[in-house]
Amino acid sequence: MADDVITIPVAGDSDAGSSSYDVVIGRDLLGMIPELLNPKTAKVLIVHAPPLGARAEALREELSGRYEVILAEIPDAEAAKRVEVAAFCWQIMGQTDFTRTDAVIGLGGGATTDLAGFVAATWLRGVDVLQIPTTVLGMVDASVGGKTGINTAEGKNLVGAFHAPRAVICDLALLDALPKNEILAGFAEIAKAGFIAEPEILDILEADVDAATDPTTPQFRRLIELSIAVKARVVGEDFTEQGVREILNYGHTLAHAIEHAERYQWRHGAAVAIGMVFAAELSRLTRSLSDADVDRHRRILSSLSLPTSYPLGRWQTLLATMRRDKKSRAGMLRFIVLDAIGRPTVLNGPEDALLFLAYQNVAE
Repeated sequence: MADDVITIPVAGDSDAGSSSYDVVIGRDLLGMIPELLNPKTAKVLIVHAPPLGARAEALREELSGRYEVILAEIPDAEAAKRVEVAAFCWQIMGQTDFTRTDAVIGLGGGATTDLAGFVAATWLRGVDVLQIPTTVLGMVDASVGGKTGINTAEGKNLVGAFHAPRAVICDLALLDALPKNEILAGFAEIAKAGFIAEPEILDILEADVDAATDPTTPQFRRLIELSIAVKARVVGEDFTEQGVREILNYGHTLAHAIEHAERYQWRHGAAVAIGMVFAAELSRLTRSLSDADVDRHRRILSSLSLPTSYPLGRWQTLLATMRRDKKSRAGMLRFIVLDAIGRPTVLNGPEDALLFLAYQNVAE
């Protein structure tokens, strides 16, 4: 392994049936795939979106001497996360006699890796999945942690399974050609890791946001490593989200409602940015989060060209959707809030009037 490759281990949970695995970070790492897969693997299904067709074909050619490689092209972005798309992948696996020792590779952004993980979790009650995220969001969030899922008409990720990957390859070279807005969209989750657990992330963003968001700089790589380390630490302690893992939902309750309201046409990071400002306002009203820390949310997210407000008139629709969110318990809404930067906690069952008051400070 090259000197500039770092490996972040993610602990398994034997009680939950999950194994430990590694997240490998570096450049030009796709040659490592054979050493990360099960030696008994004979077939590989590469799940990818249309924009990565050429990359998937090149990967098939590279692996074809060792494996029977099948490509499954799925719709781009959230359109991939539908049961019909999962069924399409299951059909391919059935027709090619996919066995328990074969493997799925998720090559793409967060929606692709979510779908690939769900397909792997459900085929023969679980086959290996190797995740190769190709976006910032995919690297720091979706591909790490073993959460897989698809959307329904009622909400986001309501159908899914916990299924740890065999490994995750974060090849930073895959990010070099991404448009700037795509990179910035992924930085909402990086900022989230800073707000809930790792203030160094916020310091790096505030010091030089241009350098921090350039995939070729040491600052960018440091942010990727810090963010993945936060998630690896949390999910290693709580694989099935029975406790501490819930802090990773900071900003996500409102964000998922916004995504649903926008029919999943918004980027996840844009919705999460608004959700975090809402959570910060809720933290100011119910906890001890200072005005300065709420302002810091807006300043950092705005510097990343992420939105921090949403129309006032959409509130009732958002509230109704949040009540169906999988994070609710017995119909009671739960929000992750902050006592201070790096000190998250759970707010159970806040009154509607309080939620609306916080939302008014976010609304445009």
